Amino acid sequence: MAATTTTAAAATILHADLDAFYASVEQLLDPSLRGKPIAVGGGVVLAASYEAKVFGVRGGMPGRKARELCPQLIFVGGRFSEYQRLGDAAIKVLDDFTPLVERISIDEAFADVAGCTHLFGSPQEIARKIRERVKAELGLPISIGVARTKHLAKIASQVAKPDGLVVVEPGSELAFLHDLPVTLMWGVGPSTKARLAEIGVETIGQLARTHSGALERLIGHAAGQKLAALAWNRDPRKLETHRRAHSAGAQSALGRKPALPRVFVPTLLHLADRVASRLRAKDRPGRTVTVRVRFADMRSVSRSVTLEQPIQATTMLAEIAEELVRGVLAAHPGEREISLLAISVSHLEEHAELQLELPLGLADEKLRPGSRKGLARFGADRAVDKIRQRFGKEAVGYGTVALEGARSVPDGFRELAEKEL
Repeated sequence: MAATTTTAAAATILHADLDAFYASVEQLLDPSLRGKPIAVGGGVVLAASYEAKVFGVRGGMPGRKARELCPQLIFVGGRFSEYQRLGDAAIKVLDDFTPLVERISIDEAFADVAGCTHLFGSPQEIARKIRERVKAELGLPISIGVARTKHLAKIASQVAKPDGLVVVEPGSELAFLHDLPVTLMWGVGPSTKARLAEIGVETIGQLARTHSGALERLIGHAAGQKLAALAWNRDPRKLETHRRAHSAGAQSALGRKPALPRVFVPTLLHLADRVASRLRAKDRPGRTVTVRVRFADMRSVSRSVTLEQPIQATTMLAEIAEELVRGVLAAHPGEREISLLAISVSHLEEHAELQLELPLGLADEKLRPGSRKGLARFGADRAVDKIRQRFGKEAVGYGTVALEGARSVPDGFRELAEKEL
């Protein structure tokens, strides 16, 4: 399907996605791994090569299950600095064609090429050139979808995998879209997929023909309206080339660990340290704290709280997160193992002034940013920040985290343990 026009209604939005990126990088750096089933990670599969996926190995899967599916599976440790370097280099190729690039993760981005077809050819030709350059300069496979909307371009890139190119012309959008499974849509995970299956909805076309009221009763008003619109390719979103973060988060894949304080308390402190230090670096405290707990059967439960004042103190964030996690576990007493913990802070504010509070001896004083204890904690965090700025991030940390050895992937690799690559 070739794009032939460059009008406002033409297919000029590209979604570029590096194929099995983390595993592909490992095979690139170690040629002996090429053609073999490999997985990045250990207790949890962070990413799997296409050779491993043939056996059913997927990102986010416990390592034990992955070995059962593929006994010859080779586990390798992640080289995150190389992932960052090569991901940056791939996105730079898009920048060479258009200034309208929206990077949405380390290995994928949107690009709008409507304004540069007179220089580089049709959108399809531009996509072909990008793929050729990434392959020649970096040695990595990349799939690209080209369409009129962001939603459809992203779906097209998934259909194009592995290492392919799919262009969806405006006249064939619904014919292309409606035969595809709903799991290719943004926002349809295992839980939503299961709910839709209850009413016989498995394809995007079936979703499009479902009465809006039934859909909203099933998955909620906002989600129902959003999916109904996307099922008809109604997606007015433009590329956001200078996005400000609306939240900050971090997660830790645990494999299968007992749901006990000795496991989750140091892990939450480690995650809170990562998140809060980033908030302080940007001077953007946040009011809403959310935790996510994933159990051994891969079901996830989230819980959040919105505070009166925005926070950015590490131990304060850790204690709030701990309280939320304890609430999740209390509500699910039958769950004895957890496989992932995550913390995020949202409703960020710009340079918020701290409101000082009188020391009234309230029970939750330690959780109030403007209290005497809150100020002391913030001051301690600032001292830690200065030491790290001078001597490096590993120069100072928390003893509990060091002793327990909380593990996680670096910041910037969000959803690394969950994204199906």
